[in-house]
Amino acid sequence: MNTFGSNFRISVFGESHGAGIGVVADGVPAGISLSADDFAEDLSRRKSGAKGTTPRKEDDMPEILSGVMAGHTTGAPVALLFRNGNTRPSDYSLFKEMPRPGHADFVAGVKWHDFNDPRGGGHFSGRVTLSMVAAGVIAKKILHSAYALDRLVRSGLSDSLHGDGTVFSIDAYLAEIGGVTRHDVELPGVTDPSVLWSSQLDKAISAGDSLGGIVECTVKNVPVGLGEPFFDSVESLVSHLVFSIPGVRGIEFGDGFGAARMKGSEHNDPIVSPAGTTSGNGAGGANGGITNGNPVVFRVAFKPTSSIRMIQHTWNFTAGKIASLAIPGRHDVCFALRTPVIVEAAAAIALADMLLTLR
Repeated sequence: MNTFGSNFRISVFGESHGAGIGVVADGVPAGISLSADDFAEDLSRRKSGAKGTTPRKEDDMPEILSGVMAGHTTGAPVALLFRNGNTRPSDYSLFKEMPRPGHADFVAGVKWHDFNDPRGGGHFSGRVTLSMVAAGVIAKKILHSAYALDRLVRSGLSDSLHGDGTVFSIDAYLAEIGGVTRHDVELPGVTDPSVLWSSQLDKAISAGDSLGGIVECTVKNVPVGLGEPFFDSVESLVSHLVFSIPGVRGIEFGDGFGAARMKGSEHNDPIVSPAGTTSGNGAGGANGGITNGNPVVFRVAFKPTSSIRMIQHTWNFTAGKIASLAIPGRHDVCFALRTPVIVEAAAAIALADMLLTLR
């Protein structure tokens, strides 16, 4: 389904080359300041334009249809609409007879008897993540509000908070592209990934190929006690949302898969303060599915873009045989470049939902 959450509930809609993309966020507390300008920073981080990203450009200006009056949320569902303008549906007419390798063209056609919208990937497109980023902006507003602190105080969880008072500080960055880590390419004063990995991107562009990447996300100043085992653990809810991002192939928390190669004496984290702070945070901020007061740290693996210029050989359902496929259209060489803000949004939405379960 296209809905996530119990107390902070989001529903996304739209297709890549349809009339628009949008989200409805329900459970938003009344009285939180919100305007179209609040979305600008995060939406700009997701935009294309840098080396390695698609040349398709959209305004991505949110229309607030409901749930906001006089600059504050009303308590009613917040509905947002982003209209599509720069579309080229003709680029995708071929893919019913020759579904693209690595895409959902084939499975969606079978599941919905070819009534699905294949243009630009339709509802499976990375463009739908625009809705998630917008919902993430609202979630961050909730997490950073006086309402959130009051909810933590009432539930008795605020005593575990420490630091500068900034609750739920969320930051994600691109840690790796094509197997090359940020450490390998770091330059003094340079933070733009398309510049840092310029050489790797140039090689992929020249070859007509694509690259994947890894994003690391850290949430600081998280109280002890969020998460509802068994099935609504903090890792379960974050992972549920992260895997809804197109192109995700894996997620790990703390030491992740590296823990399987450790001894217990190496992975275990002794508690070193009354607030529950541990010596190494190998668990990534959670024990038993419940936040432990340490930063929540996780990494997300993104596959290389499936639509590449290189000729591929795949099944032609009209001809009934393997044939050569040249994919037209505008595509990212490395869509992971645009995903850190989407990963932040996933974390914010999950945490906002957990926060609103507190009584």
